[in-house]
Amino acid sequence: MKIGITGVSGFIGRHIAELALKRGHSVIGFSRNTSQSVSNCNEIRSFGLNEKPDISGCEALIHLAGENVFGLWTREKKRRIRESRQIGTHWLVDSILAAAKPPGVLVSSSAIGFYGDTGETERDEEASIGNGFLAETTQLWESEALRAHTAKTRVVLLRTGLVLGKQGGALKVMTPIFCAGLGGKIGSGNQWMSWIHLDDIAALALFAVENEGLQGPVNAVAPEPVRNAYFTQSLAAVLHRPAIFNVPGFVLKSCLGEFAGELLDSKRILPTRAIAAGFHPRFTGLDIALKAIFDSLP
Repeated sequence: MKIGITGVSGFIGRHIAELALKRGHSVIGFSRNTSQSVSNCNEIRSFGLNEKPDISGCEALIHLAGENVFGLWTREKKRRIRESRQIGTHWLVDSILAAAKPPGVLVSSSAIGFYGDTGETERDEEASIGNGFLAETTQLWESEALRAHTAKTRVVLLRTGLVLGKQGGALKVMTPIFCAGLGGKIGSGNQWMSWIHLDDIAALALFAVENEGLQGPVNAVAPEPVRNAYFTQSLAAVLHRPAIFNVPGFVLKSCLGEFAGELLDSKRILPTRAIAAGFHPRFTGLDIALKAIFDSLP
């Protein structure tokens, strides 16, 4: 199958492309920088916010492109987060709707930020939208993607949790802090974290492409969410470092503003639809996932 991947040079995109090639698929990568050498693609095409991308020949599309949400949420940062998702998805879907032979499936990245703060309550794909900037942004994002749903194209909304992998994502930021012995829980540490190993998010994206019965929202998380205090202790243990420090919520808010809420809120999310469809994640428990990540580091 010929699979188009936007955001192919990113942390998750690279891994999905590599797995797709291993499985015998052809990969067309879409990137803002077409002069960049990308070894995990058979072809590279342009993708931006100003025009429809050329999706000709793509039998499936995996849409990952979007501004990184990590960092201080200034007004400009929030604008980039929202527009990179809404406008980028709009152009992509316009290309699908205009295509003489549209792709059979669009797997569009989304986020568990859709659910807002879940507190102690477990939520799956049947839950309604929560509150906050990311929930609102995700709803706009998904609404654009769902325009592609026709008799010829099904749409899967991959609501992704915290992706754990070597040399990228949250662990790229957290690991040096913990290695220095400065790691610890955030706020009370009681908030739930829903995570997924990088290998499993790549496998689930291709599972969504290859399984025609799967459509609509699919939570891309491991089946065992953990509290922040457990997460930090587990990470410290695998790095053989203490985790005695605590970052108070008010300090986090003073540094990161509104984004701090995303780190202090609970995200207790379950992958009900993926499991029901027959997807079997390799990593269900956090300790095993972290050990596999750091044992594989050079």
